[in-house]
Amino acid sequence: MNCEQIRQTMSIRAVLESFGLSPAKENRRTAFYFALDREEKIPSFCVDFIRNAAFDFGTGKSYDVISIVQQIKKCSVSEALKYLSSFDFIANTEHLIQETQLEPLYKILKIIEIRHPALLQYLELRKVVDQKKWVREVHYELEGRKYFGIGFKNNSDGFEIRNKYAKLCLGPKDLTWINNSNSMNNEVAVFEGFFDYLSFCNVENQFNLTCDCLVLNSTAMLFKAETILKEYRKILLFLDNDANGKSVALKINTTYDNVEDCSLIFHGFKDLNEWFVKKTNYLPKLKFSY
Repeated sequence: MNCEQIRQTMSIRAVLESFGLSPAKENRRTAFYFALDREEKIPSFCVDFIRNAAFDFGTGKSYDVISIVQQIKKCSVSEALKYLSSFDFIANTEHLIQETQLEPLYKILKIIEIRHPALLQYLELRKVVDQKKWVREVHYELEGRKYFGIGFKNNSDGFEIRNKYAKLCLGPKDLTWINNSNSMNNEVAVFEGFFDYLSFCNVENQFNLTCDCLVLNSTAMLFKAETILKEYRKILLFLDNDANGKSVALKINTTYDNVEDCSLIFHGFKDLNEWFVKKTNYLPKLKFSY
């Protein structure tokens, strides 16, 4: 079978089951699985059984049966086809819809300033309530149920949504570039998530620092940052102290000149925000070359 035949006839549920993956919750049309490429507490990988396609709300990436195999096995298209051809995965072709992209399974209901006590409390818990001007209170509907969360807008008008229970992206996944017109040093600080950026804003205020900022919103968005990063004289990295963060830091270090790994500031902590929460009452003097 060729790629198109496999996409039309192989059952996405059966493919996932072949890897021992079961839905965390489901109905007749859709199901939510945990992400294929990361650990998470709230399942964000949505499978539409009618369209035989899937959408990762965490990364904004769409999947078919071939790309699912590629993601799980870390293999090429030809290797994925070989794997699929060895099984008898049959989809319900009578109900398959031919569009390759999922229509949005969510609806944004309203976007306002942060007012809800639960969201303000969460920002206070993360010690960034003073930076609430950078985020919005987003009310949305997902799978027929209404939710709300803290929304951080990206460059494609999508929203990274966070609260105590949820971590997802509404709309297209993208990075967020904060181009600070007051910055005269041609330097950029790079973060994985927006809570690290908000923590840095607090540090900026305390030490009167200024620079442009780039929030990846996911390390998978690094490819979109390449044209931006090459324009800067110096790159400051505030990436997570884990294997993924170190891998991205190494890639940036080998690609660009004059890169400074600032994760040493929060050594022993997962990320800048975790360090900031624990060290709010005592901030060591940061040594930047601003």
